Amino acid sequence: MSTHYQFLHSPIGRLRLVSDGKQLLRIEFEGAQQQDGEERADPVLSACAQQLSEYFDGQREHFELPLGARGTDFQQRVWQALADIPHGETRSYRDIAQAIGKPTAMRAVGAANGRNPLPIVVPCHRVIGADGSLTGFAGGLQAKTCLLQLEGILP
Repeated sequence: MSTHYQFLHSPIGRLRLVSDGKQLLRIEFEGAQQQDGEERADPVLSACAQQLSEYFDGQREHFELPLGARGTDFQQRVWQALADIPHGETRSYRDIAQAIGKPTAMRAVGAANGRNPLPIVVPCHRVIGADGSLTGFAGGLQAKTCLLQLEGILP
């Protein structure tokens, strides 16, 4: 499979956007960027960059992009539950586990959350600890805090 990528400078650092020309495959944070594909824009990457810029400018709450995240059936169910978290709201790992019908699978939900290849667009940053604490985030807790502030969740 041939992939393309482009970079987007954002308030949380340089993001690497990756597509196969038909679907968005990954959004990678600085320091965790793979070395695959060809650097060139395509319509999917251009739309993603535009929508992310609108999100960071406070002009967009929902993304309308063709997504091609690859993962197990369980991961796909978790990622869909993440996508269902409304802008400006949070959920706990327990909430997600219950939403997918696996109420005792909180650790597995956490692992799937951590493997989300499409952060921001599939809002894993909206998942917090049951006690309200901020928990791990691939882009770092400072980036997570920034995203939650942008959405009005944190002051």
